[in-house]
Amino acid sequence: MGGGGPAILLVAAVLVAGAAVCDGQLKVGFYSKSCPTAESTVASVVRQFADADSTILPALVRLQFHDCFVKGCDGSVLIKGGNNNAEVDNNKHQGLRGLDVVESIKQQLEAECPGVVSCADIVVLASRDAVAFTGGPSFDVPTGRRDGRSSNLRDADVLPDVKDSIDVLRSKFAANGLDDKDLVLLSSAHTVGTTACFFLQDRLYNFPLPGGGRGADPTIPESLLSELQSRCAPGDFNTRLPLDRGSEGEFDTSILRNIRNGFAIIASDAALYNATATVRVVDTYSSMLSTFFGPYFRQDFADAIVKMGSIGVLTGGAGEVRKVCSKFN
Repeated sequence: MGGGGPAILLVAAVLVAGAAVCDGQLKVGFYSKSCPTAESTVASVVRQFADADSTILPALVRLQFHDCFVKGCDGSVLIKGGNNNAEVDNNKHQGLRGLDVVESIKQQLEAECPGVVSCADIVVLASRDAVAFTGGPSFDVPTGRRDGRSSNLRDADVLPDVKDSIDVLRSKFAANGLDDKDLVLLSSAHTVGTTACFFLQDRLYNFPLPGGGRGADPTIPESLLSELQSRCAPGDFNTRLPLDRGSEGEFDTSILRNIRNGFAIIASDAALYNATATVRVVDTYSSMLSTFFGPYFRQDFADAIVKMGSIGVLTGGAGEVRKVCSKFN
């Protein structure tokens, strides 16, 4: 999931009903007595960072995805190892941002409620607020996660890759209890934010061609190909491009219409239109009628985020509550 770029929009006053209680001991309002200011503090700090740099918002959503997909939502991606052997050091986390936001929130919460709020919950709450601050839905998320006690470089190999086929993507999501609908909805987070040319190099210049050899992905429309190649020259890894062409500043279903019409920017988004099961989901949400008659994209997106937030959680006496998010206690 890309991290980068929308201007902050007015938060839509839509409260979407997420699951009130999830598996285990997660529940909405877990800190209501032990740290009543927890959620408002998270929102306040996220807003402060976003006011200085709005590109941090989609980056925070990506951070949750990268944490939850590797051994569950346990804050393991936040650990900084001294020998480049921590989870965050894996190349799959290329360009990951927002760890400083989480650490800033943690410092403030430790001053307010020492040893109470987990880093894993901060990641999920910050992602929830980031969605709302980009103009997406506002919704409740259950809390009560504990922080994991391990973080290993190779654990992150399981993360989806931009070059994964649709079958591989479906398999990786299924391994985390997420279905085809969740795959499409969570990929729709690309409605805001940007991607680095690093993730486009193979698709533009080194794609395996049907007749042999390598070149540009032949499924990219000619007009889009020339546009992308003009902005991402060979060897350019750092220039950033919007993931949702023409609508990168708004949280909407434009990303799905772009995927349907062949204008996906990264290969893993384009792959969603390569299997009947995901094509059906893309078509359903990208239809103009769905706005009025359902399925309702904003509510379903929120539900998918909440579902992702329950992957492999530690609760009760498992794990720990870190004092500093980048270090085990």
